[in-house]
Amino acid sequence: MTDDPAKDDPRTTHFGFQTVEAEAKAGMVHGVFSRVASKYDLMNDLMSGGIHRLWKDAMMDWLAPRPGQHLLDVAGGTGDIAFRFLGRAGAGARATVLDLTEPMLTEGQRRAEAANLAHALDWVLGDAMALPFADNRFDVYTISFGIRNVTRIEAALAEAFRVLRPGGRLMVLEFSQVPVPMLQKAYDLYSFNVIPAMGQAVAGDRESYQYLVESIRRFPDQERFAAMIRAAGFEQVKYRNLSMGIAALHSGWKI
Repeated sequence: MTDDPAKDDPRTTHFGFQTVEAEAKAGMVHGVFSRVASKYDLMNDLMSGGIHRLWKDAMMDWLAPRPGQHLLDVAGGTGDIAFRFLGRAGAGARATVLDLTEPMLTEGQRRAEAANLAHALDWVLGDAMALPFADNRFDVYTISFGIRNVTRIEAALAEAFRVLRPGGRLMVLEFSQVPVPMLQKAYDLYSFNVIPAMGQAVAGDRESYQYLVESIRRFPDQERFAAMIRAAGFEQVKYRNLSMGIAALHSGWKI
């Protein structure tokens, strides 16, 4: 037994700092992202001071997209990662964006049309834990700031492994843990005091941003998450800290 009831009982999971019924979490997450979809990209800029753009560029630097590759970007509704991938990959590349929330996909499609990228993109409403795709279909699987919202992370990683072709690559960008306690304390003060207030002022929604902050604290640290990726079958698993560990990039290969 642990002091974490969501670990001990498979019928429950976390929703921020709450313990909730596992079957209810997807609907609760859907509600959060439906509410914030129209302000999602603006809030990312404000919350991170624009640094999330540098983190996503670092993701592409390590990923090194190539012509002809097919990307599956999960929880990628507004298209940020897919657009970057297509811009780097070149001729013949394609991206499929999957998201649980239709308003996020709608926002992404609007942006794709504005950027003249709609021809190279598919938009799919779906669940990371039950991907509606055949085995061995994609060259690259990415998920950016989304896996911490999944009800069962292990199930999402198993699905990532299933849909990747042999030789395919997983890359996850997610908030993580700062290894220096004093810096982590300062980051916590900012997160819990500034971000929910900012969400209220900009998006009219304090509650959703309170959940997002809490979900970051619930997510496994770098070593624990790397171990989960290995347990899903991936090899050559590595991670890189970004901004002193506020975020981390995780990479693994289906060999």
